[in-house]
Amino acid sequence: MSEAFNKAAEDVKVLKSTPSNEELLELYGLFKQATVGDVNTDRPGMFDLKGKSKWDSWKGREGLSKADAEAKYIETANGLIAKYGKA
Repeated sequence: MSEAFNKAAEDVKVLKSTPSNEELLELYGLFKQATVGDVNTDRPGMFDLKGKSKWDSWKGREGLSKADAEAKYIETANGLIAKYGKA
């Protein structure tokens, strides 16, 4: 992972306001795709709504290269930092 990726991942943890669930899911999916690659686990069960949402977000990035996912993560995280500000 690049230094810019690691910095964005740390900076986005200390926002003044909490991003929407959709924004957080987008970050999650991109983070997993950038760090792990394509989904390598089974979809969570029907009662794990949060887990299914996160898995679906990650699955939606399937086929995206780790480098492209990393670049998109940095772009998305920096957008959220600009929108919400750092604490």
